Amino acid sequence: MVIREAYLSKIRPFIGKDIIKVLTGIRRGGKSVLLEQICDEINSPDTVFLNFEDLGNQHLCEYNALHNFVCQKIGDRKEKFYLFFDEIQEVKGWEKAINSLRVKFHADIYITGSNSQLLSGELATYIAGRYVSFVVYPFSYAEFKSVSSD
Repeated sequence: MVIREAYLSKIRPFIGKDIIKVLTGIRRGGKSVLLEQICDEINSPDTVFLNFEDLGNQHLCEYNALHNFVCQKIGDRKEKFYLFFDEIQEVKGWEKAINSLRVKFHADIYITGSNSQLLSGELATYIAGRYVSFVVYPFSYAEFKSVSSD
């Protein structure tokens, strides 16, 4: 696996901050792998990682179900939690759950998505303006060369 250091170096200053980190980009562009790399780098036991393309998580694809699941996982603990939601646009009303989790818990939230909703200028409206967005592209030439030379 190629470590996407160029992206990680841009994201690191925001780790632990009360701001939602949003990874957007084209389908199959590397968002999910980058999300896993961020999770690996943080390396905390207090982590919830959900991929909403996994049919095993289909029961969480509605904002109340997602919210209840995360609330149950965190409970009344006060330590920082890291929440990773891959392909969040699959959750109906996702922005309600994300906003609520942000204010309810001491949480560091990361989301990915590739649909037009996440790429639109309306994202600030959806998640109350408390976010930073990173557009993820497929491998750069240098990244490609590092893989092809192995």
